[in-house]
Amino acid sequence: MKILNLILPLANVVLCFSGNTQTLSDNFCGIHNISFNVSEEVTFTVYYAVAGIYINAGNASFTSTLETFNNRSVYHMTGEGRTNPSYDWIYKVRDKYETYIDTATFQPLKFIRNVNEGGYKKYQNITFNKMANTAVTTDGVFKVPACVQDVVSAMYYARNIDFSKLKPDDKIPFSMFLDNEVYNMYIRYLGKEVIKTRYGKFNALKIKPLLLKGQIFEGGEKMTVWVTDDPNHIPVRVESPLVVGKVKIDMMSYENLRYPLTSLIRKR
Repeated sequence: MKILNLILPLANVVLCFSGNTQTLSDNFCGIHNISFNVSEEVTFTVYYAVAGIYINAGNASFTSTLETFNNRSVYHMTGEGRTNPSYDWIYKVRDKYETYIDTATFQPLKFIRNVNEGGYKKYQNITFNKMANTAVTTDGVFKVPACVQDVVSAMYYARNIDFSKLKPDDKIPFSMFLDNEVYNMYIRYLGKEVIKTRYGKFNALKIKPLLLKGQIFEGGEKMTVWVTDDPNHIPVRVESPLVVGKVKIDMMSYENLRYPLTSLIRKR
């Protein structure tokens, strides 16, 4: 199971728009960080189920620090995912994703992907040239939109959306560069909901990314993500059917949030 891809559902949304897309053109290139601290850390547990029985299959974490890259102040975000040692013999996963986001523009300047999944290894190092609007990879130079995101920066971009301006069923578009291609993507906002997780009970905002059909996901609007209904907007639950079985991902711990976790109704 590709654990970090399950934590990063925005990387798997479909490439077309339909219905009532909420155009956020005024904010698309001008979004700023109002949701997280530079020293934030959030951890997750991944549960996998076949025949309705969930087992603890692995864990993932996201951390952020403030650094300097090419003489610019950047947020350095790191996402790591791994299977539990007891399941390594079945399918060992050691994934690490990193992004460097310009603090002034909230645009990614560099993206690193280093994955080891069941013996399959892949390393990617992408540099974004914002003056030329290009992405430079080991495979060449690719033209990209002015405000393109990468896999990890897209998640932090989504956390800084002002959901109070949206109505249920609105869609939030953005573009992302992945595997040498640009994808025009969106997530659907479904409104507010109370969700019970293994950490506790939360007031949450509910969203659905459209998934590409592949080896893991069935495709379509079948994944559901709940983020805290407070200014932090941290994911607290992700659920999705897989080609075989189901997955459930719960936030289990956090440190150095920017705001109090006022969405928490009761800790379990």
